[in-house]
Amino acid sequence: MLRNGERLMKSSTLDTHMGNITIDKEVIGQYAGGVAMECFGIVGMAGINMKDGFVKLLKLENAGRGIQVTMNDNKLTLDFHVIVAYGVSILAVTNNLIDSVKYKIEEFTGIPVEKINIFVEGVRVID
Repeated sequence: MLRNGERLMKSSTLDTHMGNITIDKEVIGQYAGGVAMECFGIVGMAGINMKDGFVKLLKLENAGRGIQVTMNDNKLTLDFHVIVAYGVSILAVTNNLIDSVKYKIEEFTGIPVEKINIFVEGVRVID
């Protein structure tokens, strides 16, 4: 099924000389969430309640829920909804997040990352 030229799939498939490799998008999202949580200045991933418009901080085991993974022409697009630490440079934090995630996801999956969109949903003071 196609929507706006985007292939709607639950998983990504790579064809290799030995056969096919299928990676579920939730696995990619969970891994990307773990990478994001390691980045300086990221407090956590944000879960958004569309009904009420509330943003909540997701725990590490649910970090993948703050990320939307789409695949178009065998390239990944990742949308991050994050909460950043108060007092840090948002530009520096997001640039670090983009560089880290792009490198580690491409190394982990073998699929090129075309775009990473970051939505800063909140700021939180860290103790």
